Amino acid sequence: MFGASLAVPVAVSYPIRTPFPPPPQREPVAAVLGFSPDRGWDLLMICLVGHILNAVGRLNNLYDFLKPLHLVLVFAGAALLLYVLGGGSTRRLAPVLRSTTTRCALGLGVWMALSIPGALWQGGAFQEFTDEFGKGVIMFVVIAGAARGFRDVERLTFAYLVCAAFYAAVVLSRFVVTGGAQWRLGSLYYYDANEFATLAVMCMPIAVYFVIQRKSLWQRIAGAAALLLLLRVFVWAGSRGGFLALIAVGAFLLIRYRSIPIRWRVLTTALLALAFAATASDTYWEKMRTITQPGSDYNVTDEGGRLQIWKRGIGYMLRNPLFGVGAGNFPTAEGTISVVARNAPIGKGVKWYEAHNSFVQVGAELGVPGLLLFVAMLASAFRMLAVVRRTVQRSTRDRSPPPAALAETLQASLVGYVVGGFFLSLAYRDLLLVLLGIVVAFWKVTAGLAQRDIRWS
Repeated sequence: MFGASLAVPVAVSYPIRTPFPPPPQREPVAAVLGFSPDRGWDLLMICLVGHILNAVGRLNNLYDFLKPLHLVLVFAGAALLLYVLGGGSTRRLAPVLRSTTTRCALGLGVWMALSIPGALWQGGAFQEFTDEFGKGVIMFVVIAGAARGFRDVERLTFAYLVCAAFYAAVVLSRFVVTGGAQWRLGSLYYYDANEFATLAVMCMPIAVYFVIQRKSLWQRIAGAAALLLLLRVFVWAGSRGGFLALIAVGAFLLIRYRSIPIRWRVLTTALLALAFAATASDTYWEKMRTITQPGSDYNVTDEGGRLQIWKRGIGYMLRNPLFGVGAGNFPTAEGTISVVARNAPIGKGVKWYEAHNSFVQVGAELGVPGLLLFVAMLASAFRMLAVVRRTVQRSTRDRSPPPAALAETLQASLVGYVVGGFFLSLAYRDLLLVLLGIVVAFWKVTAGLAQRDIRWS
């Protein structure tokens, strides 16, 4: 009565659930480096180069007719506006904000703002927050976000070198070092001799990179010329702290610059040593020999020497461990609450000394949290560059591709800052913030592509 029903088997597929989703597929770094969204210049990169020339190279301070133009603000404002209006997939802000270096820099700015109410001189703390450091942190983020690829990073790095070399050329053309016990440069434009010696040391590895690694003849010539200019002014500066920084950078390039064979490292170091020896005078070497005789140096014996200032600075930090004496208030502390000020005879003035140490400066002015943020900012920059080098070498299977060499070059520049900055108050300066912006930009366009390496940055 009933017809037979024919059952047809139907294959039913069910989604296979796994405890962890598969990692997103990413293009190899080598392939991405071959893609060139930054093949040509654009207006934003031109404005950033102009900013570096004026914020680090102080071009606006070198010529009187440029001073009324406020070029630092002009280029910074134009770059910020173009970045906000431009955007694009290659200039996203999210990867920049993921980096520890960026977070530490922003955290340092927040802590600086929080130090204002309790500062010894609130106006000075507010000025420090809103002036060089505040603008520097904003441009740090813009520089890091604006780089579209490796070519942009090289352009920014080359601008960093050119601005210091041009400054050195102006110094050589306008200043003369005379004989005598004080044989050395004194106050320059914006920088003093010790500060520019540190900047010169920071730029020397960059000059070596463009001489050795770049195929462009004009960049090699420019790198060699910049190196000679920087060496000459460095010797004229007569900076003992700068000399120690130069030794540290030279040792780093010789031992850790693994992107070129050891024979080329030794040859390059020897040539630089010969050029330096030919530039330095007997007076310079006599001054450097005092490093080995610290017992009789004023920095150890005098109340205005670095050792005594550092001890007082550590005391300010321990007395105010949370917020310190306030941003930019180290000289105020020296002139008002220091042991020297309290014991000074009535009617006798007291010199308001700078910290002469970037780490003591931050610790005394922003307390222990500020010092920890500052150290973490520098340490994370070193770590990111190591991640960049490993990622590029692993992806390209090449020991010395230009990105890996540039990563080690920027590490050498940071070594120069750390050693030179140990003897100078350079914690909030553009010469550091611009360099860190370039480092974060470099990480963003290379190692930020490797998921495993992002977690370590």
